[in-house]
Amino acid sequence: MYLTKKKMIDVLLHKYVPKHILLTQEETMDLLDKFKIGLSDLPQIFEKDPISIAIGAKEGDVVKIIRDSDTSVKSVVYYRYVKKEKL
Repeated sequence: MYLTKKKMIDVLLHKYVPKHILLTQEETMDLLDKFKIGLSDLPQIFEKDPISIAIGAKEGDVVKIIRDSDTSVKSVVYYRYVKKEKL
């Protein structure tokens, strides 16, 4: 849940928020090996993002995002690298 000034909101229950899965270290290494990339090659999501907070993602983690498609049979999968926001 994400805490706002007035109330708690579970952002994961919103109909427009796709499924977010925190990868294990082994799954992360397999992903990087499969695509021959490094963590810095992945798009980023900040540690303070409401979704990162809700799933307990910390700096260095990789999040798998699965977005179901209404127009195709397959789901679309994205990956994001969790990093700290620089002030």
